[in-house]
Amino acid sequence: MRCVLAAKMKAFFEVLEQFYKKVLLGATLENESQEYIFYLNPAVLAQDCSTAASPECSNRHGVQGRHQPPSTTLGTISVVSVCLKRHSPTCSAREIMLLQLTVIKVMITRILSVETDFHAKEKYRDIITILLKSSDIDSTLTCMFQNSDKLLCHMAAKCLALLLYFQMREEIALSNSWIAFCKTNLSEYPENEKAVYCLWTLTFIIKEIFKDTCSQKTEILKQFLTLFDTAFEVFYNSLFSQHFESCQDTSKIINSLICSLELLELLIASRVHLKLYFTCQRILFLKPSCVLGVITWPVQAFVKRRFIIFIKKCLLWKVGEDLCRGSGPALMPPDQHLGVDMLALADAVLQAVDLGLLRTLSVHGKPPFFGGDEVQPAHERVPGPDHVILRAASLLIIKSLEIKFQNCASANEMKVGLQNFMAELLTFLKPHLQPSLQPHNACEWISRVFIEQDDDMVEAARASLGIYLTLIRECKAAESLTQEKETCNHHTHEYGYNPHCIFLFLLKNIGFDASVLLDFLISSETCFLEYFVKYLKLLQKDWTDFFTICKYFDVTKSKDNINICACSPSLIQDTSSNQTELRPSAALGNHRNARASGSWVSDASSKPLNQLVMPKETPATLLADSPSPPRASQSLVDYDSSDDSEVEGTDQRSANTKQVSLHQEAVKKFQDTVGTSGEEKEVSLQPQSRPLVPKQSNILFSVDWDTVLNNVSEVGLSSKTLKCFEELQGAVYRLQKKNLFPYNPTALLKLLKRIGAIYNESMNAL
Repeated sequence: MRCVLAAKMKAFFEVLEQFYKKVLLGATLENESQEYIFYLNPAVLAQDCSTAASPECSNRHGVQGRHQPPSTTLGTISVVSVCLKRHSPTCSAREIMLLQLTVIKVMITRILSVETDFHAKEKYRDIITILLKSSDIDSTLTCMFQNSDKLLCHMAAKCLALLLYFQMREEIALSNSWIAFCKTNLSEYPENEKAVYCLWTLTFIIKEIFKDTCSQKTEILKQFLTLFDTAFEVFYNSLFSQHFESCQDTSKIINSLICSLELLELLIASRVHLKLYFTCQRILFLKPSCVLGVITWPVQAFVKRRFIIFIKKCLLWKVGEDLCRGSGPALMPPDQHLGVDMLALADAVLQAVDLGLLRTLSVHGKPPFFGGDEVQPAHERVPGPDHVILRAASLLIIKSLEIKFQNCASANEMKVGLQNFMAELLTFLKPHLQPSLQPHNACEWISRVFIEQDDDMVEAARASLGIYLTLIRECKAAESLTQEKETCNHHTHEYGYNPHCIFLFLLKNIGFDASVLLDFLISSETCFLEYFVKYLKLLQKDWTDFFTICKYFDVTKSKDNINICACSPSLIQDTSSNQTELRPSAALGNHRNARASGSWVSDASSKPLNQLVMPKETPATLLADSPSPPRASQSLVDYDSSDDSEVEGTDQRSANTKQVSLHQEAVKKFQDTVGTSGEEKEVSLQPQSRPLVPKQSNILFSVDWDTVLNNVSEVGLSSKTLKCFEELQGAVYRLQKKNLFPYNPTALLKLLKRIGAIYNESMNAL
């Protein structure tokens, strides 16, 4: 008897394997659809798999006598061109069920693919439709969730998700039993531990909706979320209201937390990428303290890490990038609740920080690696903090402050908030940065914390610039404008958000290499375009402050070889030693008309901000520490002949078309930032059909370096910066002429030209 059963299972497995290989190739099936159903229904062998389902599920299968294989089936199902040359190992019920689920999964994937042959696709669609109507397959797969075999559980959830999505796409009514199963288990958590299975299925379904290219995906998601909107809200409240310390089996809670976090991210991503506003998509913003509270729980460090990174993504409005990469739709315009929701989340973050959130973060734990957190005995663990946590915590605070200050009433309120939260952040960071931050080098924190993550570094720089612009705008509205601006400037250095210092540190990190800035501008992975345009517009108005900071950096470094940013916006004169007073508005007397002089204090680097003074510079000290900036790489913009550029040009044009959609949001913000003047029309989202060369022959600025070198006392950071800008402008211009730039940068080139003109004017006046 056992031999007969084993022979039947082996024959069953061989036919199913041949079936699988044909579907995998996308081949058309010749037999009648009904003949394939028997081999696809997992319930046929579920009773033979001792652990496949719990006892209460065994009565649900109801397949006895429903489908029997036709007598000719085993002989008539065609085989693929290359048949198996080896006999299958022992064909257990588990192996057959896994193969059945795989065939169903591949078949539905083929149906959804645009590359599948039309006739093959229609055959697959007919088979799946018959399978859904003729068997209670959703109940069978649901019962597999309770299997102790994790692989079988995973495959069952994924297969069920694809079947449910197929039903919604084909407008077939979903099974009432499955809907009731999910609603009940989500609503009865934590008493009912089956909720995690529902989370798996819901997550898989939404992922499939994102991956699909059909035009009705928004309507499909709307139909799906309508069913579970209320149930998920109940589950959310129950999950995050638990007392972790009193739970006996914390592993189940952690599993639920991770699964719910992935689903929550997908729900918010669907709000970002699709125009839907269900409560389950806003639940984080409506009740943010629930998720933030998990960070304070005594859970493993990796859980806190996942949650803090998730909140960071929400604040940056980048949720779903990893989950939807390469297949997600274009961003929709912000919804009507966005401003209120983001402010609520920012307020909750700042309130949590005020209550000691940073002190609960585990920064010195085992650093995570790709394959886990264990290191082989033969290798030593590299000491150091978890920089991912440092970056995420920093962005949480700086971005929350930016959002909060957009709704603040006064400059005083902003300064109090900055003083409290930036002091808390800097105190948190300093022990983990080696060498540690100096009291007068607060603006260096961004380049130190984010040096390994370009996109986060640009986000932090953009947020700090936004804070500065908002604060200065409020300062200008104050009655005592001069004194208020001076106080604001002092504040920017003391708490590390002076935009000129931050930008100079960024340039210093990249070696003043224009090719790196060019990469940032072209890349779709950072918001550098928006940040750079805003900073250039500020630089036009704030040139004196920028020049003052550069001047101080030069003389300080040439004297003590210390880092930059040791300057004060209000460097007060020490009358007892006849030291010259230096202020942003008159740091060099008026640097366009005369050079200021001062005496050097030997211990300037150790003095507080309001006691630092400008030294008397000498040509030797300024030139000695002012090497020429690295030349920008010419590989992207220079060719010896047109033949050399042909292949790269073709590839670049292909890449150019793909970059257009990725740059839509950035260029839109670029247009808004540059203004609504004629310049706005010069930024185009369309691929350039011909080189868009500006009409002005002098669109590129050119610094008179002979004049600069003659004024040797002025060569330093400002000269390096302008040299970098000039190289960047030339590289962008050459790419534009060859139609290789992903958008029309004419307005950007004009901004760079204006900065060059301001610099030339200041040099000529000296």
